[in-house]
Amino acid sequence: MSARQAGRDVVARAARTRGFGKLVTLLERMDRRREGLLTVLMYHRVDSPDARPDLDPSLISATPAEFEIQMAYVARHCAVLSLADLLAVRRGERRLPPRAVLITFDDAYRDFATSAWPVLKRHALPVTLFVPTGLPDRPERGFWWDRLHHALESSAPGVSLDTPAGRLPLSSPRERTRARSVLRDWIRAAPHDEAMATVDSICRRLAAPPPAAAVLGWDELRRLAAEGVELAPHSRTHPLLNRLPLERARDEVRGSVRDLEREVGRAAPAFAFPGGGHSEALVRWLPQAGIEVAFTVVRGGNDLRHADWTALRRVNVGRRSSVPLLRVQMLSWRSRPRRPYAAEGAA
Repeated sequence: MSARQAGRDVVARAARTRGFGKLVTLLERMDRRREGLLTVLMYHRVDSPDARPDLDPSLISATPAEFEIQMAYVARHCAVLSLADLLAVRRGERRLPPRAVLITFDDAYRDFATSAWPVLKRHALPVTLFVPTGLPDRPERGFWWDRLHHALESSAPGVSLDTPAGRLPLSSPRERTRARSVLRDWIRAAPHDEAMATVDSICRRLAAPPPAAAVLGWDELRRLAAEGVELAPHSRTHPLLNRLPLERARDEVRGSVRDLEREVGRAAPAFAFPGGGHSEALVRWLPQAGIEVAFTVVRGGNDLRHADWTALRRVNVGRRSSVPLLRVQMLSWRSRPRRPYAAEGAA
């Protein structure tokens, strides 16, 4: 475990104590909240870590029990907006309420339908689901991090792997965890085509079958849309768009919009950058594709009086994210304006 990760674990444990909760309450009372502040929560998966061992567990944002607690707090204490509400604010048709929150899910994992959506419906909370539209009903196109995780975990005892990031032993759970971390860092820094070719090569050499379908199919997505889930484009194949030539990145955006229009009947005029990868040129182009609001993975809130509406920040909810930590993310100082271009982050 790295020193940075160990430090985060210490903070996460401290954040679950009664004393930390009292401190957050004091900070909230002292916080001079201004108008125009929006917190966007970003989730990926809501599931138990052992439910799908073939999938990368780092994408689990919360267990179902943790998610219930978080949504119960948000429903009681926040003004939760739909995407339509936020677009109305964007167009000057309504004012942003105090403690405004938007709930978003990236990647359209299957557990959204089974674990997250029932909780959201029970609390009458609107949600936006960003769909990588080249993956529904195409299990062979699974996310590269899930394929890599499954290949490493399925490797034979005593195997070592030669990779562009160096020779990586895979004999123990600790070595496989380290190999996954090293490879993820290398993949995110490499040109997209080279990175994906490396993942393909590793999966072939380890003779790993692809994980079972992890993304919702189109029939399921249409049912969710009919029940009130707002579906929005998340590219077609989930590349880091700042690792692609600009025209290919634009094709990913346009193709995702067209796929949703064909399969569901409409595409919300919103976009989430896959893995957070974006560039200033792409951000400035998005309105030409009909995108009115877009979301990065740059951590923080948004002061909408000064925000770039096509590069909004979000709070990436992870397993360490207790309710007190989420409350800290909603303090006004988390919404100070800054330029987030060329950011990369969570899957």
